[in-house]
Amino acid sequence: MSRTVLLVEDEAPIREMLKFVLEQSGFNTVEAEDVDVAQQKIREPYPDLILLDWMLPGGSGVQLAKSLKQHEFTRDIPVIMLTARGEEEDKIRGLDAGADDYVTKPFSPKELVARIKAVMRRVTPTSSEEPIEFNGLKLEPISHRVTANEEALDMGPTEFKLLHFFMTHPERVYSRELLLDNVWGTNVYVEDRTVDVHIRRLRKAVSRHGHDAMIQTVRGAGYRFSTKL
Repeated sequence: MSRTVLLVEDEAPIREMLKFVLEQSGFNTVEAEDVDVAQQKIREPYPDLILLDWMLPGGSGVQLAKSLKQHEFTRDIPVIMLTARGEEEDKIRGLDAGADDYVTKPFSPKELVARIKAVMRRVTPTSSEEPIEFNGLKLEPISHRVTANEEALDMGPTEFKLLHFFMTHPERVYSRELLLDNVWGTNVYVEDRTVDVHIRRLRKAVSRHGHDAMIQTVRGAGYRFSTKL
């Protein structure tokens, strides 16, 4: 079954080129030239991924990404920001707004398709496994749920996968590079700083009952999941 990508890009020549590349790679493509049209087209059946330009008429892509991540029915749709902005500060703004990845123009069509496929792979629910629990923090891979002291927690798909990796590999220190390889995959380029952004989001998601203390920074080495303080 073909996956659907919502392509939000205001420049028609770029949009047409991207649509051609996506459809050649087997994706269904829905187009939108601005924020208003994009919002109209984000409805059931929801797209599997949104390719979102930073600068758009009627509002920025960053604002739209932030809005999508705040709504129950759209918050789990992965978003890749597409922009000419290459400064680190801009990348962090995009990631903080809820983007799952960031592609800077100019880029090769092969790179873009690889990034889209990598994001889709990592947001796919984890395969059937037994629930895992530490100190009241419980992750259920089959139902894709996380609870803390039986209270449901809300987190994005990348944070879920990161937590699943931590909980299945407790008491071990992982560098950012190893986390990228294990959670994001080895065949896609994602900056180390991306790990810090998602660690921050994960800590916030599990902080209500103090479980953020189990996601520990090991200075100069990376991160570990531990019940020992």
